[in-house]
Amino acid sequence: MALIPAGSFTMGDTLDGEADAVPTNIYVSAFYMDTNLVSSNQWSQVYSYALGQGYTFVNVGSGKATNYPVQGLDWYDCVKWCNARSQQAGLTPVYYSDASFTQVYKTGEAIPYANWTANGYRLPTEAEWEKAARGGLVGLRFPWGNKISGYQANYTGNTTTYAYDLGPNGANLFASSSGTTPLGKFDANGYGLYDMAGNLYQWCWDWYGTPYGQPTTSNPTGLTTGDLNTERVTRGGQYSVGANFARCACRTPLGPNWTGTILTRCSFRCVRGL
Repeated sequence: MALIPAGSFTMGDTLDGEADAVPTNIYVSAFYMDTNLVSSNQWSQVYSYALGQGYTFVNVGSGKATNYPVQGLDWYDCVKWCNARSQQAGLTPVYYSDASFTQVYKTGEAIPYANWTANGYRLPTEAEWEKAARGGLVGLRFPWGNKISGYQANYTGNTTTYAYDLGPNGANLFASSSGTTPLGKFDANGYGLYDMAGNLYQWCWDWYGTPYGQPTTSNPTGLTTGDLNTERVTRGGQYSVGANFARCACRTPLGPNWTGTILTRCSFRCVRGL
């Protein structure tokens, strides 16, 4: 995991007129984030452990190979997997089935209660994800600058539609077929994180709100109310969509039980508090 330092940053930007990404000054405490998306192999190891500890999942997850990102998971699968990873590592789980934090969330599809003081693994908040994606740079479209090419991320090139897309057009040249690329294939950002643009969409904790639904500008966790059908935020874009979705400020809302189509497939990475 990489240490993401505490500090304020500008969430959102005005570069492309995103109505749901109006710039807001946000403070985020320091945290650790996985340098890569959860791999198919990592998912399988924790998944097998979890099944023996009373966990149930709707989806088994899949990936091209062991060193490729896992996909085909809904939001609830990822949250429960975070808890299982915590328990396997001897850490305190973050997500619970009750407000008093006595019943670890292990089964079903329900809205979990988050113990933000626990030291276990969890999904990043939307604010944490964007701060991490920017890699310490300010006001830029991507984790490295304002233009993108197929040598920097796995997305579908379209130089005609997006002036900031340097191409080449079409599927990524490093994908053996249309699909994901191996973890660590492209350069890391300023915080040492890979694939913060492209490859697969990444689940965040937050319910989707416009512009952000943040009740506070210090360590925001998104909307405070929602239901089982309220969309959650995904970030980062993926291999089958254009460069516009790979921008740091781009937000894509999906229902929490979404498992994906060829146009929208999700993975995730974990964070931990200090």
